[in-house]
Amino acid sequence: MSTSTNAERMEKIVSLCKRRGFIFQSSEIYGGLNGLWDYGPLGVELKRNLKNYWWRVTVHERDDVVGMDGAILTHPEVLKASGHVEGFSDPMIDCRTCKAHLRFDQLIEKKGVKQCPNCGGRDLTDARQFNLMFETHVGAAADESSIAYLRPETAQSIFVQFKNSLEVSRKKLPFGIAQIGKAFRNEINPRNFTFRSREFEQMELEYFCRPEQGTKLLEYWKEERLKFYENIGISRANLHVRNVPDEERAFYSKGTYDIEYDFPFGQQELEGVAYRTDYDLSQHQKASGKSLEYFDEETKQRFIPHVVEPSAGVDRTVLAMICEAYAEDQAPNDKGEMETRTVLRFHPRMAPIKCAIFPLLKNKEPLVAKAKEVVDLLRPHMFVFYDESGAIGRRYRRQDEIGTPFCVTVDFETLGEKDEKLRDTVTLRERDSMKQERIAISDLLAALSVRIA
Repeated sequence: MSTSTNAERMEKIVSLCKRRGFIFQSSEIYGGLNGLWDYGPLGVELKRNLKNYWWRVTVHERDDVVGMDGAILTHPEVLKASGHVEGFSDPMIDCRTCKAHLRFDQLIEKKGVKQCPNCGGRDLTDARQFNLMFETHVGAAADESSIAYLRPETAQSIFVQFKNSLEVSRKKLPFGIAQIGKAFRNEINPRNFTFRSREFEQMELEYFCRPEQGTKLLEYWKEERLKFYENIGISRANLHVRNVPDEERAFYSKGTYDIEYDFPFGQQELEGVAYRTDYDLSQHQKASGKSLEYFDEETKQRFIPHVVEPSAGVDRTVLAMICEAYAEDQAPNDKGEMETRTVLRFHPRMAPIKCAIFPLLKNKEPLVAKAKEVVDLLRPHMFVFYDESGAIGRRYRRQDEIGTPFCVTVDFETLGEKDEKLRDTVTLRERDSMKQERIAISDLLAALSVRIA
């Protein structure tokens, strides 16, 4: 696929996200706030489905993982111990020609000379370190003693609460602590829609183990995470595992894999799976003076556990799901003429709306009443949408474009007007194949539940 085609595809995806209520620019009526996004009615459902499924497979379906939810405002000593206060920065350069602020790795090089990627200018400042954390003050006084930070990652609250979580959950190694939550980074140049943002959400697991288990568990979690992406509808062919070389890894890491996805704007990271050794717990034990050791009752040993960390971006994964699902095909309209259909082929378990219910005509009261009975039947079990306006074909197209996998139409056969045998049956239409079948209303919930799962 050519670069121009990829750019056009991304443009269509961004347009659809706004038009159909997935993602809006934050504070748009005031000109917008760069690098910040609001999720609309459909986007928030898609995001919630992703987080709920991650929590289900990571925490609820396992005996060896517990959850927590740490505070966003973070004590400065926590981030000093973790190295963020001193070292969490990017080299920044200014272009004197177009006044752009750029990360050093964004510069382009032509004939051995660094240039601005925006204007091609060569009049660049020297690189300087720019700390990416958002600083704030807690309490009435705004001085050195009241400084706190918006957390740049969710991991540190897990490490700080390791001992408390261990004691209350009574787990034995290996075991994990999982968290989903917001993190904040003052990115120099947010870009690629929601991919690189200043406020974002992470799904993070810290899996604690014995030192000799770390390398094996790194491989285990890499495979588990690849399975997860396939189970939410992302093709294995579009996923790539990058073994991060020694010179690019954090100094404390004994191994890191980046799981990358083929976005229209290039192959980019969705998730890092890192073997962080005992660095984090050791740092916090040293800085706080509190023991974070694990006591093994069988061997009577005390030691600081090692940790393997799968850390995924919620917003990046949502964007990957939308990019993966976006398709255009040919389908007949109400007049039987072929036209281009835009469709989001979400996996049913991820789709914002699971089923749309239509009465064939909105001015036929028995059809409307029966359609609302179907809504009442399904609503306690899944998110459904009722729509009675417009031609049935147009209603199908609207649902295709937002990724609804199933549509149910209540028609005159449902009322038994044409064939008594078809009374209390409805038309069930499948999004991807557009095939339709008659199904009894009494069988509808069971049939949909199986197909969604």
